[in-house]
Amino acid sequence: MIRYEVRLFASLREQAGVETLDIELPEGATVAQLLERLSALRPDLAGGLRRVAVAAGQRIIPRDAPLPPGEEVALLPPVSGG
Repeated sequence: MIRYEVRLFASLREQAGVETLDIELPEGATVAQLLERLSALRPDLAGGLRRVAVAAGQRIIPRDAPLPPGEEVALLPPVSGG
């Protein structure tokens, strides 16, 4: 199992009430598996997790990509503005 520190931004941070969450996943787990696990652990975030961009190693990675071990993961909700 690999431990990931997941940083939450904007509305996700507000919903969770924390800046980071720690999660353990098996080696080779994908971004989609991370989001599924977080949805199960934190149902209050599930709706927002469907629309997030996921970054690791300071780059956006697709949902079918494996998570790089040892990298901090950031969840970035869509940005709106005016």
